[in-house]
Amino acid sequence: MPAFVTFGRILFAVLFIYTGATKLFAIQATADFIATKVTVPEMVTPYTQQVEQATGMTTPQLLAIAIGALEIIAGLMIALNFGVRLFAMLLIIYVAVATVLFYDFWNQVPPENGKMLVDALKNLSIIGALFMIMGYGRATRPVEAAYGDV
Repeated sequence: MPAFVTFGRILFAVLFIYTGATKLFAIQATADFIATKVTVPEMVTPYTQQVEQATGMTTPQLLAIAIGALEIIAGLMIALNFGVRLFAMLLIIYVAVATVLFYDFWNQVPPENGKMLVDALKNLSIIGALFMIMGYGRATRPVEAAYGDV
C-alpha cells in the first residue's frame, strides 16, 4: 500500500509542478489573465504601489510569479513527502480561491456554462484529493485489515 500512495502522490504532484512551470514561463500572459479577474482593494493599494515601485513589476505579474512558485514548490514537497500537510493546506486554499475567482459558472446560462462547471467540479475533486493527502500526512499507517475486523 505505501508504494501505491507514494506513486499516487508523485503523479498528483505533476499536475501542480507542470501548471506552475507554465505560469512562470508565460508570466505576462498569466498576469494579463489575473488582471481581468482580480482587483486590488483600495485599502491595500498604497502598499501594492510601493511593492510595484520597488520591484518594477505590476501586481498581477507579482501574483503570477507567486502562484507559479507556490504550485511548483508545493508540488515538489508533496512528491518528496516533506511538509505534506502544510503544502496540501496551502494548495487547498489556493485552489478554492482560484475556483471562486476564475470559474464563475453561476453567472452564465446553463448551456454555455458547461465547461466552466466541469472545470469547477474538477477543482473540487482536486481539493478532495488534497484533503486525503493532508489526512494521510507523512507518516505511514500501520497495517490494517482490508475489510475491518472480521
